[in-house]
Amino acid sequence: MEVHINKNLSLSKNPHKERARMLISCPDGPGIVAAVSDFLYQHGANIIQSDQYTMDPSGGMFFMRVEFDLHELDRKLPEIEAEFKVIASKFTMDWKIHNVSRKKRLAIFVSKEDHCLVELLWQWQAGDLDAEIAMVVSNHPDMKEYVESFGIPYHLITVTADTKKEAEQKQLEVIGDDIDVIILARYMQIISPTFIHHYRNRIINIHHSFLPAFVGGKPYSQAYQRGVKIIGATAHYVTEELDGGPIIEQDVQRVSHRDDVSELKRIGRTIERVVLARAVKWHIEDRILVHENKTVVFN
Repeated sequence: MEVHINKNLSLSKNPHKERARMLISCPDGPGIVAAVSDFLYQHGANIIQSDQYTMDPSGGMFFMRVEFDLHELDRKLPEIEAEFKVIASKFTMDWKIHNVSRKKRLAIFVSKEDHCLVELLWQWQAGDLDAEIAMVVSNHPDMKEYVESFGIPYHLITVTADTKKEAEQKQLEVIGDDIDVIILARYMQIISPTFIHHYRNRIINIHHSFLPAFVGGKPYSQAYQRGVKIIGATAHYVTEELDGGPIIEQDVQRVSHRDDVSELKRIGRTIERVVLARAVKWHIEDRILVHENKTVVFN
């Protein structure tokens, strides 16, 4: 058997051990950027990158992502979080600070199609996904040997119409409370509202169409019947509305009347794997802010 070695394991030092990211959403108004920047300056932080976006300068929502370095971050971060609450309260902020040195833990769900899973594993092995793949969960045994060759646990939990509730309970038990994001890498099961509630805006799905076109099953067949000239894929957060969650990333490719359903699927697989990998990368790099059913992506 070919053994795959994760290059990330050989990196004994984290180059960003003193780096943090702050994400902010609040009603727009004067003084927000100045208050945040001055606060970080007063605490000895060096701002590395800062991005802002306003939906409307006159009362719309304001979004901000700040990346900064701070000496002795681990020791100082609790104090910073406690003291920032004063500014957050003044501007009615929804905010988070993430310590970059703490790698996010991923759980990947997959069924039989392997292309999206393989892309994520390749990028993770190359160090392009700065995260920990904690496990792969599947309702089929097909990918077990391949996944375990990376040293990643593989949990086989079969799902039928009669056992769906019990299967989801097993999945929740396996995942636990320390998973940061769940990735549906062509996992061909509908996720229940109860499951979604546990991981709100932390479940990323890849849908094999350019949403909102061709929601639901067999989108390539729907596209072929419609005679489309462009097909695409969409990565989005999962909500109770089927394929209706906040969109993170999309891409498309032109097709021809000569392309049958099989050819559309072949073309689509490349789009799917690229779009999903981008979305996952942006999520683990804290580049996404969700507002209602939209996202702001500082990519």
